[in-house]
Amino acid sequence: MKKLLLAIVSWALGASAFAQFRVEVSGVGLTQLPVAVAAFKGNEQLTQKIALIVQADLERSGQFRGLDASGAVLDESSRPDMAQWRKQGADALVTGSVTRLAEDRYKVSFRVWDVVRSQAQGMGDLGGQEHVATSAELRHVAHRIADTVYEKLTGEKGVFSTRIAYVTRNTGVYNLWVADADGEGAQSALRSTEPIISPSWSPNGNQLAYVSFESRKPVVYVHDVDSGKRRLVANFKGSNSAPSWSPDGKTLALTLSRDGGSQLYLLDANVSGAEPRRLASSQAIDTEPTFTADGKTIYFVSDRGGSPQIYRLAVGGGTPERVTFSGNYNISPALSADGRWMAYVSRINGAFKLHVMDLATGQSSAITDTNADENPSFSGNSRMLLYATQQGSREALMTTTLDGKVKARLAGQGGDLREPDWGPAAR
Repeated sequence: MKKLLLAIVSWALGASAFAQFRVEVSGVGLTQLPVAVAAFKGNEQLTQKIALIVQADLERSGQFRGLDASGAVLDESSRPDMAQWRKQGADALVTGSVTRLAEDRYKVSFRVWDVVRSQAQGMGDLGGQEHVATSAELRHVAHRIADTVYEKLTGEKGVFSTRIAYVTRNTGVYNLWVADADGEGAQSALRSTEPIISPSWSPNGNQLAYVSFESRKPVVYVHDVDSGKRRLVANFKGSNSAPSWSPDGKTLALTLSRDGGSQLYLLDANVSGAEPRRLASSQAIDTEPTFTADGKTIYFVSDRGGSPQIYRLAVGGGTPERVTFSGNYNISPALSADGRWMAYVSRINGAFKLHVMDLATGQSSAITDTNADENPSFSGNSRMLLYATQQGSREALMTTTLDGKVKARLAGQGGDLREPDWGPAAR
């Protein structure tokens, strides 16, 4: 467990530069819905191609297989030739348009068609929407369109308009970045010459808790993403680390060594100078706490059994219950919002691999073939995972479906990136 803590600090002191992301989707799911996204009428002269962004989002989810719609330019008001699209193998079709308004504003309209059900009179039109945005906002509009398409075709919320956070280091400078869910549009939330680790999104998606070493020891800040303002919330004697938000956004679970050893505490996230409440007491190292969606239980990592394993404990206290039994090194628990799954990293024959456990049965399986996976985080709809890994000599962010069948690489050219956390689903 001490090696784990040292590894976190060691990485923070040695990671390299950030570069622009590109999205690479690989793998094939077993039941992907074939969907065509036609070029939006009027979008030809703009840099942001709405249809391409929407299609890339849908493919990355693992639920859809994109079809070639090149040459087709359809707006939302035209009735498509459904027989022709059926011949091309499409089950669904997205059409739309971009209309320029005054003062760098655009109206983006779209409609979703169920090509299969269109054979029944009036059953193919699934409806559409309009968005008004500046040219700088068009990519976000495309993500919102993808969310709507996803929901209309699956009945579940999309997560393409959410944000991710991660950390990079470049020539001795650390950056905490906030980006779109596809890795584009990255903005620096914090720049420091000292390490930044463990970013954690608040439930409303407006704040990030993180650990900074700028005072030459690990302390915890809460950072308002939009305003850039931040406040110090944990600077107790010793180490302050591993912050995690309760579902109501009122409490932070974190690891403190103020009373000797690394132990779990709960802290009021909204009161300056609040006194932390100790959650558990042991001679072991307890760290990496994370709340269940109902806020009643905390999962965490402890070496109380002799090696790092994942345990759970009621927020009100009690006796911790061990969760992982396969392997002798299991860390970094992440819980899905629907309460069904736990993702974690297990060391197997010296390789660190991402696993997913069905919490109802306790059955788990490795879903990657890489050897240095770390820090998994669920999407807000519980359907995908974001994690960091090493490919060759480079660090990369990946998303994957829960079965590991479809992965997307969000890669920085020539740079390393770590500590990812996926922001909550839009409300």
